Amino acid sequence: MSLVRLEGVTRTIPLPDAPPLTILTGVDLDVNAGDHISIVGRSGSGKSTLLNILGLLDAPTTGRILLGDTDVSTLSAAARDRARGRDIGFIFQQFNLLSGRSALENVMTPLLYASGRQFWRRSAIAAEMLDRVGLGHRLTAMPEKLSGGEQQRVAIARALVRSPRIILADEPTGALDVETGETVMGLLDEVARTAGSALVTITHDPHVAALAERHYRLDHGVLLPAGSGAEVTA
Repeated sequence: MSLVRLEGVTRTIPLPDAPPLTILTGVDLDVNAGDHISIVGRSGSGKSTLLNILGLLDAPTTGRILLGDTDVSTLSAAARDRARGRDIGFIFQQFNLLSGRSALENVMTPLLYASGRQFWRRSAIAAEMLDRVGLGHRLTAMPEKLSGGEQQRVAIARALVRSPRIILADEPTGALDVETGETVMGLLDEVARTAGSALVTITHDPHVAALAERHYRLDHGVLLPAGSGAEVTA
């Protein structure tokens, strides 16, 4: 079952007094339930832009994004926001934790938009997820009191707390040591498998990329199956 599909997606940025900057060129990608996809590429190849488009944070210049059977361009901004909050979990490279909010409060944030049991049990659900990433003892800690690795784990717990259908991870182990990184990737795989979710990972780590079942690389804005054409050094 297709969860999100990109058809002929391009992304071009106009520049003053210069030709437009082309970031993505004719990208086609079908993300199905249960997929584990890795995307590698050089810095500046468009990986984060591609992830933002998959996650409905950015719009393509041309081409289509289909969320299920729905063309995203037909949705209002509010409907896109609701779909993103309901179906997509982000793990950002820069964490994007809310300052002045504890680890528990950061992880609870997506549950404020939930309903029923998830909403009323939001504190307990967030605490359980933090415990799964090894931070059950740091519930009240503020982001500035957490190490980089701990902040990364809070960001991962926040992304997973609603069991999203699509998990988008930008360098999810970048701030973690090898052992913790393996644990976190195991948790991502477990949550994705249990929920039947898709996991799309952007990474420079070949060991993380190797855990995926489908492998792609971005080369000058073109998405290719890994292994085709010239080798890309991440």
